[in-house]
Amino acid sequence: MTLTSKKRDELAGWLFIAPQALGFLAFVVAPLAAVVWYSVQDVNLLAGTSTFAGADNYAKLFDDPTAPKVARATAIFCVGLVVLNLALALSLALLLNLKLRGTTVFRTIFFSPVVVTLVAWTIVWNFLLQDNGGINALLQAIGVDGPNWLRGNGTAMLSVIVVQVLKNVGLNMVLFLAALQGIPTSIMEASQLDGAGPWRRFRSVILPMISPTTLLTAIITVAGALQVFAQIQVLTLGGPADSTNVLVFYFYQQAFANHDLGYGSALAAVLFLVILVLTLLQWRMRRRWVFHEA
Repeated sequence: MTLTSKKRDELAGWLFIAPQALGFLAFVVAPLAAVVWYSVQDVNLLAGTSTFAGADNYAKLFDDPTAPKVARATAIFCVGLVVLNLALALSLALLLNLKLRGTTVFRTIFFSPVVVTLVAWTIVWNFLLQDNGGINALLQAIGVDGPNWLRGNGTAMLSVIVVQVLKNVGLNMVLFLAALQGIPTSIMEASQLDGAGPWRRFRSVILPMISPTTLLTAIITVAGALQVFAQIQVLTLGGPADSTNVLVFYFYQQAFANHDLGYGSALAAVLFLVILVLTLLQWRMRRRWVFHEA
């Protein structure tokens, strides 16, 4: 059969996207469908049996005394990480955009943690944040008695947030820096001629011009914050007193430590819905604060 030029182009397009489409179906859609299926089953991993449970696993969320602690820890971690990460990334990008001497070196230093293996990075910080670790040794050198960072109720969550911010702030910094360098110099010069000071230029010119990048970094950072696991596993194991027990780690505990795959899958389904709703909410609100959206 002879194919027309249009049909050949269509076939070529489908062949090009086939590997990505098959990978998406196999590693995203299929696992997601499996999670939804297991969330309505009462699964006994040891016996290898499964019975239909309906919404019992979801109803269990409301009777679980640990669930409010997990929700609170997840919210604190997400808000703290997003605010600190975006604020620090934008501040560093503004400084690097000044084109001072040595900015290339500093850009490399700030970005290098992004390419370091997450587990290796977290293990190093686990040693540094111990009661007798490197951070407290530096504090003792100046006469300050440091706390047990990973075991204190007031410091454990802060420590995990800071470790994660330092790991990934370089990525958002590069994105913000690219956005800043894309602002036309004519606009900045016009604002200076109009008498706008540094703060007014930042608030009325720079922030609106980089708002699409701000939206992108916010979506990426929020989704990443809600999926944190390795840092909790290595640093705190969810303690002390569940103060760092975020939703992904709690799902892991229920599904693989307590062998309650049905309840763990329900938690995973809830996490998916939370990320989906927050992403759609940010996308919906973009027209109010993203400059290029009409």
